[in-house]
Amino acid sequence: MISLDAPLVINLILILIILLVGATIIYLKYTDERKPEKVPDVDEDLFSLAAIKDWIKETMNEITNSNLYDLGLNEEEYRRRANKRAKLKQALKECAHGDIQQKMYVKGYLYDLLDQSYGFTEENINLVLPFNEPQLLTLQDKFECLLYILKKKKKYNALSFLIKKYNLADLKFIIEDGNTASYIITPQEIEVAYQKEVKGLNFEDKKRIIVQRVYQEYKGFGVIDEIRDMNIDGVSGGVNGIPASSLDLGEDGDIYTEQMIGVKTPNDYDSVWIFDKGKSIYLSFLSFGSEQELKRVANNIYKYNNPGQLTETNGFKVNEMKDGSRVVVVRPNFSESYAFFVRKFDIPNANLDSLFPTEMVGNSAIVKIMLILLMKGRRVTAITGPQAAGKTTLMMAMCKYIAGTMNIRVHELAFELHLRKVFPWRNILTFRETETITSQQGLDLGKKTDGSVSIVGEVAEMKTASHVIQTSEVGSEFTVFSAHPNTLVALVNYMSNALVKIDGFSNSKAEEQVVNVLKMNIHLRRKQNGFRHLDRITEIIPLTEKVDYDSGYQDAVTFPEMFKEFVKNFTEYARRSTDRKTYEYRDIIRYEDGNYVLVNKISEKNITEMKENMTEPEIVIFNEFLTLFDNCDNNDLESTTIQLLDSLRGAKR
Repeated sequence: MISLDAPLVINLILILIILLVGATIIYLKYTDERKPEKVPDVDEDLFSLAAIKDWIKETMNEITNSNLYDLGLNEEEYRRRANKRAKLKQALKECAHGDIQQKMYVKGYLYDLLDQSYGFTEENINLVLPFNEPQLLTLQDKFECLLYILKKKKKYNALSFLIKKYNLADLKFIIEDGNTASYIITPQEIEVAYQKEVKGLNFEDKKRIIVQRVYQEYKGFGVIDEIRDMNIDGVSGGVNGIPASSLDLGEDGDIYTEQMIGVKTPNDYDSVWIFDKGKSIYLSFLSFGSEQELKRVANNIYKYNNPGQLTETNGFKVNEMKDGSRVVVVRPNFSESYAFFVRKFDIPNANLDSLFPTEMVGNSAIVKIMLILLMKGRRVTAITGPQAAGKTTLMMAMCKYIAGTMNIRVHELAFELHLRKVFPWRNILTFRETETITSQQGLDLGKKTDGSVSIVGEVAEMKTASHVIQTSEVGSEFTVFSAHPNTLVALVNYMSNALVKIDGFSNSKAEEQVVNVLKMNIHLRRKQNGFRHLDRITEIIPLTEKVDYDSGYQDAVTFPEMFKEFVKNFTEYARRSTDRKTYEYRDIIRYEDGNYVLVNKISEKNITEMKENMTEPEIVIFNEFLTLFDNCDNNDLESTTIQLLDSLRGAKR
């Protein structure tokens, strides 16, 4: 029998134990690697837009309303936090007024909160919006992703770029009978643009898109929030679709549904329109989602400078926004649904070169020269045309050429011209109508403010028209105003009727006073395809007539002879009291077949009066311009007029 030493036995046992433990560890590790990883539970409700918005509201409320004294801060830290909170409060207040800088500040603050405290990862961020599965994104999601990507490249021209690149503003047949065409952007077009433009979104992009969505529902203007900031002419909502108040009409509930079986009829909150390049375009793929959201946007979008509450009693509000946009809001019962209209004015491009580019219409230089001469010659001028024809923008551009020594007083319903932004070094003051101050009171006051030129943004009421004529006679050296008549005769009739109705003039005297005051009419036109151009510049020429009557009755001997002379004079009196012609008009420049052409020379009376208000260098250029009418060849004007235009712009006052 073999005997083993005790130490050897112990060593063998230890070796076996070590081998056994090692084998066990290897086995457990091998089997553990084969098991599927345990995915940590994710609270999907936490990563929903509604939950994020609620969290943001609570957090922002806590930040802006907490008591800083409870934090036990030193004086420097307390002051720093107090200043930061005051800045945040100011930004939260002004970001909803059209202030883009404050909006960017608030969005940056929200981004930092979510990025640092909400726990977003590459995986759970797709629970908020399914970025990783584009087929599950809504049309609103895709449009906002598309606009975000393009905005990184094109800034605030992103929407116009998108429309132009994919021809989204083309006429399309949208009514089922196929006979009615409109400007509409369809869901299919957004799908195509999304697939071509959005090649992939990184983690940063996704967070930015979510922040914008949260912001627009928290402090912004819903689905139009980013659209409103774009360089377009305007945006509106609530202007089509069936109002909520009409959905219960009919014996069987909803008669509209019966009339349109198989067609998804939009509601009033499925209504988003933009105005761009002269076209009113329906974004059929966007919706506010509910009547409450449309109402929220309408009730917030006009609040800049506290214009008062929109109530059922007043029914509408006209105001401006921080960036100079004009906003009109209406509500029931004044209108059938809540609706708003934001009209933007392209202040940076309010110049004649942008309005009349040579490549768009031939001989554009003659229009620019004529407009400049009208301002330098101090002609009372009416700018007419339909809505959105560009009257306000043209007035901005023309004011540049009013002599710098002349003080300008502007009268508007809402601040639209913003001449002090364009010419901050000029003596300019704007008045507007309020609930307690009428437009006539504002015009009366303007006479007492050492103004030389009166600019009336829009003559929309007869009392304003009457006062414009009287102010042009005695209140200022000359006046420029806009109105909506489509012909010169309609303009004169409207102004004359205002004098008759408001001031009690007789018809003949009213018309005579109007044509003696009004010198020029600039008429703008907007075609169906959105193309805008100057249609004509027309001069108004008063007709003077000898007023003595035939005195032959004094030589008459018999009664029949006297009666014959009396009838002759009475007939003349009746003619002058009824349809006597008090003026004639003639076009100076006209738009014809894609070109501006010279038509008739300015009258000698107007030439003389204009020269009296010009400097010697300007008179020399004016005389050269007039010679073009004597030897008019409209096919060879371009080079000559461009040289004249450059000389006129360089002439010193």
